[in-house]
Formats: sequence, C-alpha cells, structure tokens
Amino acid sequence: MTGSEVPPSFRLAYVPGVTPAKWVRIWNERLPDIPLTLIPVPAAEASDLLREGGADAGFVRLPTDRTDLSAIPLYAETTVVVVPKDHVVAAVDEVSAEDLADDIVLHPLDDTLDWEHLPGRPAIERPATTADAVELVAAGVGLLLVPQSLARLHHRRDLTYRTVTDAPESRVALSWREDETTDMVEDFIGIVRGRTANSSRGRSQTPAEPKVSKASKAKRSDASGARRKPAAGKTTGKSARSGTGGAKPGKRGKPRRRS
Repeated sequence: MTGSEVPPSFRLAYVPGVTPAKWVRIWNERLPDIPLTLIPVPAAEASDLLREGGADAGFVRLPTDRTDLSAIPLYAETTVVVVPKDHVVAAVDEVSAEDLADDIVLHPLDDTLDWEHLPGRPAIERPATTADAVELVAAGVGLLLVPQSLARLHHRRDLTYRTVTDAPESRVALSWREDETTDMVEDFIGIVRGRTANSSRGRSQTPAEPKVSKASKAKRSDASGARRKPAAGKTTGKSARSGTGGAKPGKRGKPRRRS
C-alpha cells in the first residue's frame, strides 16, 4: 500500500436515542477487515452531515430534509410524556394530549416530533435541547413529550414517563447520499434489513452450481458407455434347446403298406 492510499473504513452516524450496537456487532463479524466508526450527531444536524460527506450512512429521525438523500424507514417509537414522580399523570398508565391541556408543555428546539397542534400551554421560552428540557421538568417548570428512547436516555430517579396515546410517533430511518450507494453502504443495508451473509443481494456472491436431477444423472451415465450387467440367472447366448446347428425335429408320418 502506497502512502497515498487510505485503508477502507465505514463511518456511521446516529442520533440520540438510537442504539446501533446490534448492527455494529454483526458488521464486525462479517467485515472484520473494515473498521466501523460511530459518529454521534444531534437529530437536527444528521441530514446535513450525510449530505456534506461527514458519514457514509446514518440513523436519522423522520421527518427530515431528504434532499439528495435516500432513506429506509426502520421502525416507529411510542411518544411518552416525562413528568415528576409526584405528578398526577404518574398515577395512570397512559394519557391523551387533551389530558395535558392545563399543563405547560415544553417544546425544545431539537424536537423531532411532527406536531400539527402542540398540546398543553406553551412555555415562555423554548429550551435549546431535550436535555435542557428534562432539567426544567425536574425543576417543576413543565412537562415534556419525547420518543420513548429519549425518555430512557435522559432517565432520572425523580422523573417518570407515561404513554401518550394520540401523539405523533417518531420514525427512525437509515439514510445515505443518493450518489454514494457504495458496496459498504449496501453491506450495511443488508445487515439492518436482516439479510444473511450469503444473501444474493448486496455484494456479488459466487454462483451456486445448478442441481442435477436423478434422471439427468442416469442419462449421463448411459451416454458415457457404461454397460448394465445382466440380471442373475439369465444368459446372453442362444437358447440351449435349439443347440448349435442341430436339425429341427420333424413330424411323424403313417407307416407304408408292403405290396
């Protein structure tokens, strides 16, 4: 390898709340010679990072700006409301957005939920990040609605969360540049979609030899000149009764009278 050559590597971006450990483990098992580098990125910056070539692929939250990007939706997350443990919401298993109408609901600038109408009463200012909003919830300033994985990520002992039945869900997708669908990107797509290492999709595999039927094998054997042995007890010569040139037995005539 010359000094100008760079060994191959795969850069994978991921937004908060997404845990790529399972897919990274499979990558390392299948492609041990190609290191995978993880790049954490804020949800609002993920698309720009991919578009600018800062990562080969990334896990993003939809909706997002997909200009020049391809994306495969993977799963949707339940939305929950984060509340202090002594809040009335903590006494039930789930709530609706209407149940939060009298509460102040924080709406951080990095919120990825696609709201048509924000629930609750708005705060005086919008927190800069979800982490900042969680701190405000702990201080009793208001409540926060987030994807469940973010509630787990920012877990605190003095807070809990409950499902919001009619809130929009957060969808997670694998995304990459449309003009950069490389072999390594195809490999990772196959891993995320659950393809086996021998799948026909993704990188080209050595074609398997076609199966040969029993009938075809028998024809090949006959064509090669192989003779079949005669069955036991049978001979290949003339009938023993006919002999080898003896006269055929004639019919007996009547005896003649003497004159």
